[in-house]
Amino acid sequence: MNKQDIPLKLLFLEPFYGGSHKNFADGLVSHSTHDIDLYTLPSRFWKWRMRGAALYFLRKVRSMKTYDGLITTDLMSVSDLKALSAEPNLPILVYFHENQLSYPLEPGESIDYQFGFTDITTALAADRILFNSHTHLNSFLSTLPRFLDMMPEFRPKWAIDAIRKKSGMLYPGCKFSKTAKPKKERLNNDLPPLIIWNHRWEFDKNPDDFFAALEKISNRGIEFRLALLGENFQKRPKAFITARERFKNNIVQYGYVESRKEYYRWLENGSIIISTANQENFGMSVVEAVRYGCIPLLPDRLSYPEIIPKTFHRDFLYSNQEDLVEKLSILITRFSEFQEKREKISRSMDQYSWENLIQEYDKEFEKLFRR
Repeated sequence: MNKQDIPLKLLFLEPFYGGSHKNFADGLVSHSTHDIDLYTLPSRFWKWRMRGAALYFLRKVRSMKTYDGLITTDLMSVSDLKALSAEPNLPILVYFHENQLSYPLEPGESIDYQFGFTDITTALAADRILFNSHTHLNSFLSTLPRFLDMMPEFRPKWAIDAIRKKSGMLYPGCKFSKTAKPKKERLNNDLPPLIIWNHRWEFDKNPDDFFAALEKISNRGIEFRLALLGENFQKRPKAFITARERFKNNIVQYGYVESRKEYYRWLENGSIIISTANQENFGMSVVEAVRYGCIPLLPDRLSYPEIIPKTFHRDFLYSNQEDLVEKLSILITRFSEFQEKREKISRSMDQYSWENLIQEYDKEFEKLFRR
């Protein structure tokens, strides 16, 4: 048998196994032609994961000698892992879902420079870095010089080119049902359109603007239904607590749905997916919702203009809060007029399926790990 035909034996360490991190890890393991062992930690206490996950995995993984390469993500301190490992260092690929150089601070929170430096040392210690969108890659590389300029002296500007040379981009794969498509029967009932929120219940997703837009829509007498999905890792933002009472007559689902089958059912029956995020490097929740038939209404910034085909920008991207309210009013009251575009944009999301992306990941693995 040709050596190239033998699957690689790879180790995947995921220190934050939840949300998009979990979906990515599970999808990669199940679709790759290579043999990937996945070790994980629960998706909570992200700051402690960045500081301590390496110490956990050093003892959790009995031996790394049997592996051809290591895959991990941005909440791992790769420099700590390499420095403390007594075994020969494996080639390492790091996938950046987010980064701490450009991540917005929670209200009242002050910057902790150490997390940004952990990203930098992780990137320097890696052999290959992949970002989940061009938007994210460009944001990281453009923010890096400004971050280093905050140092009072002895700024390691050499790190900028060193990181750039080993960086690339691959969209995260999404898992879609083979039968996923917009449900036409939604047009044949008397129920108002169903608005979907399937993002994390956290400050960076900006739920305040989302509910403010719904408030204005409701005050205009426009009817809608509301499904509040998405994970809530630690504390629930006040906006959701208030909304539960304010929109009690609109809400048909309140809270995270554990079952993926049930989650997809909500997306299939959804009408409109809205994002008001202040931070989004790809937008897996949006891609999923659109593929299952929801019309997107997204800010004309972050990664959204990249992942939504340009032909749909005018209808489905908004420029400000006022534009969001106006376009949402049109979508709800004239929903039946957008069915052809709804079906076309749904099909366009196939480009992000694992089936269409996995070969690019396996090529990366072959190039980096095949020795």
